[in-house]
Amino acid sequence: MTIRVLLADDQALLRSAFRVLVNSESDMEVVGEAADGAQAVELARTGKADVVLMDIRMPGVDGLAATRLISEDPELSDVRVVMLTTFEVDEYVVQSLRAGASGFLGKGAEPDELLNAIRTAAAGDALLSPAATKGLIARFLSQGGGADETRADSGPYAEKLAALTGREREVLVHVAAGLSNDEIGERLEVSPLTVKTHVNRAMAKLGARDRAQLVVTAYESGLVRPRAE
Repeated sequence: MTIRVLLADDQALLRSAFRVLVNSESDMEVVGEAADGAQAVELARTGKADVVLMDIRMPGVDGLAATRLISEDPELSDVRVVMLTTFEVDEYVVQSLRAGASGFLGKGAEPDELLNAIRTAAAGDALLSPAATKGLIARFLSQGGGADETRADSGPYAEKLAALTGREREVLVHVAAGLSNDEIGERLEVSPLTVKTHVNRAMAKLGARDRAQLVVTAYESGLVRPRAE
């Protein structure tokens, strides 16, 4: 199946480069280009995109607002957004994930990284490398996002967390650490497929769109406490 990609960036030259790269692949095609967030949301609806490569900083409606509009639209529930940033971790990364982005990628990424990111997002997985996750945790710390010890049991996430099984909570903790299903499987001595099942069940119970949302939930709920290096 061909992955339909929407490019949203106010730099025409960058969009052109991405378009050539994406269209060079047999399993994907560019179905639209947007120079601002409002246009990106409209094209996501009319172009039936699977994945949107979304620049964070754009004039008018920026990438953050556009991502929130896409993630909150029931008709676009299958659309995945990959945020494009100047740096792998910048001031808007946490907000992007909270808004519903599936992950983020630096604009300086290698072509193969970009193509893999599109395929990963289209498959419903999250783009949270260990390095990116480490930066995400640091951002939570700098914003005072570290949870206190009581929030997981008494905060707004308490009821949802209570619905998780012990193994699902354990898997969630590992997901928040940036581990892949294979790595989690090795630690828990189960198959990656079993880990994937636990991850999917945790997403359903927590109302998370994807793996990236699980990471945000893990820290905001207090289930995982970020620690300074």
